[in-house]
Amino acid sequence: MSISLSKGQTVDLRKQDGGNLSRVRMGLGWDVKVVTKKTLFGGSKQVQRDIDLDASALVIGGGRVLDTVYFGKLRSSDGAIQHTGDNLTGEGEGDDESIVVDLGAVHGSVEHIVFVVNSYSGENFAEIDNAFVRVVDSMAQDTELARFQLTGSGTHTALVMARVSRTPAGWNFTAIGAPGNGRTARDLEPLALSVL
Repeated sequence: MSISLSKGQTVDLRKQDGGNLSRVRMGLGWDVKVVTKKTLFGGSKQVQRDIDLDASALVIGGGRVLDTVYFGKLRSSDGAIQHTGDNLTGEGEGDDESIVVDLGAVHGSVEHIVFVVNSYSGENFAEIDNAFVRVVDSMAQDTELARFQLTGSGTHTALVMARVSRTPAGWNFTAIGAPGNGRTARDLEPLALSVL
């Protein structure tokens, strides 16, 4: 059973039987708003632009970014985090981009994995509809564990979506939803560190 999270809410990443999860997938999905444009002879037509949103994972330990996984570097240095590839348009149903995390293989120095999204093409979130981030148990047929609806369109071009954090009892997932500006994951590092 999936949990719908609000900004700032945290959920433990555990199986229904109480055991810790070993492998999760963070999925990002979005739709592009359809706008009506006037045509040359007084008519109108509906137009939908392609918007290239990019999901990335900032790997954090000791108060600094240790590694970044994004469309240009699909695997973390320790091999535990893998980006499944870049979606340039947001077309299609379901997750448009995904990042898989093998929680048991994450290096011991890692305290947080912060998931960010940015508009590489520079459009702002006023042009985005139905954006969400969700975490699924990738070992149990992609069973959705939690979902955070990325609400609130605006002039920001990026967002710190959520984080997975190491705790003494295992890992947890926190919905963040902090708007920012930037075209790359590197641009979002100061914001990501400020919301830990």
